[in-house]
Amino acid sequence: MNVIFTIVHIFGLVTMCFSGLMSTCLITSQVANDGATAAFLQGTVITFLLGVLMFIPTLRTPKKVSRQAGFLMVAMTWSLTPVLCTIPLLLYMPSLNFVDAYFETVSGLTTTGATIFSGIDNLPISINLWRHELNWIAGMGIIIFAVAILPILGIGGMQLYKAETPGSVKESDLPPRIAQTAKALWMVYAGFTVVCIIALRLAGMNWFDAICHAFAAMSLGGFSTHDASVGFFNSVSVEVVLTIFQLLAAINFATHFIALKKNTLNPYFEDREARAFLTLIISSCLFTAWLLWDEGIYPDYLTALRYASFNLVTIATDCGFANQDFNKWPIFVPMWMLFLSCVSASSGSTGGGIRMIRTIILMKQARLEMFKFIHPFAVRPLKIGEMIVKNDIVNSVTGFIFLYFISIVILVFTLLLSGLDFITAFSAIIACINNAGPGLNQVGPASNYGSLSDFQTAVCTFAMLLGRVQIFSILILFVPEFWRK
Repeated sequence: MNVIFTIVHIFGLVTMCFSGLMSTCLITSQVANDGATAAFLQGTVITFLLGVLMFIPTLRTPKKVSRQAGFLMVAMTWSLTPVLCTIPLLLYMPSLNFVDAYFETVSGLTTTGATIFSGIDNLPISINLWRHELNWIAGMGIIIFAVAILPILGIGGMQLYKAETPGSVKESDLPPRIAQTAKALWMVYAGFTVVCIIALRLAGMNWFDAICHAFAAMSLGGFSTHDASVGFFNSVSVEVVLTIFQLLAAINFATHFIALKKNTLNPYFEDREARAFLTLIISSCLFTAWLLWDEGIYPDYLTALRYASFNLVTIATDCGFANQDFNKWPIFVPMWMLFLSCVSASSGSTGGGIRMIRTIILMKQARLEMFKFIHPFAVRPLKIGEMIVKNDIVNSVTGFIFLYFISIVILVFTLLLSGLDFITAFSAIIACINNAGPGLNQVGPASNYGSLSDFQTAVCTFAMLLGRVQIFSILILFVPEFWRK
């Protein structure tokens, strides 16, 4: 019983925090007189009261969190918080059904950036701000999830966080306590966001668009204030700014912290994960630009490089902006972009997918197995740089990647069974489980997820949640041993 009270107590605190976040949109709506004031007023009051009713009666509950309670808390927070966030949407748009509203808020909180809305340009300012605030606060939450929650669960956290970034992140480089580490990384995240807002304003956006797109870029959330996404601005300078900050957001925030602390760029060169990520992205941009130019999609290489680079970076980093309908490009390019969304983002970033470090570990493990075939009696540890990767980490990575791919297979077949064509079903699941946003065909960048049935929308919603909590935290709830004492 104490486990349940502990979970309710913590979720009550989360709920009250979100009522405070909702109140900023209430103030915005009042100032802008955009017609959504009543929806946000009711939403703020309802959410706050629910939080109080959960938080205060459980004040005397022991705050020690067991591993079982930790898994339940993670699953509950990521799945139920979006329910609270639907309140202002449902109150303002009574015709909006709950499945679609839940999809939209899950997309925001998992920083996926997929949307069911059309006519985004005409939404009240406060509604658009709410969508982007969900992106931004979730980006911070992902960092805290990595450094504070996962250690409690024993499935990663700072142990894996440090082990997965050899050459860059060492215990002496980060603050000694988890709370201090989280605060330091939050400060980096918030500081980059402010710089991004100013850069976008200087690039030609108005202040509101600059704030919203900076929130989406740094969280790799991908929401926009326009149906045409970044294509609305048709600005090279805007695209360059967003590309730079999306790349920064996809690199381990601990690496950023150390670089700022030491006032040197050396941590980026020493971080093998960041080097692999940037090498893969830059080479992919150059090659896909050549391919688009060679196919005659664009008249010259520089134009092809502009559109290929922006759209490839935004999908590969799992952000989800767009300035072209890449659904019309030769199929190799958008498929390669979706593949990159699976493997590119670094651990400790706001991106999703397998993460680059797991890809590196798996490749090295495969190379080591081939070496053992040739030299069966040789003893050679798996190393990244000078660091030996322990077998339990290798086993965890192998298990994760198996679950990742089997989840994709099951979810794709589920959508195929519902009547979707293969390209739409496959790209939708890849985009959702990687929290990347747009897919292809029916869910491509020129359309959205609003055309899907309620069942198909629910499947995509589950994929977003599964990808954001790194699969283990949800699938373990279906293991019978988890519920035994």
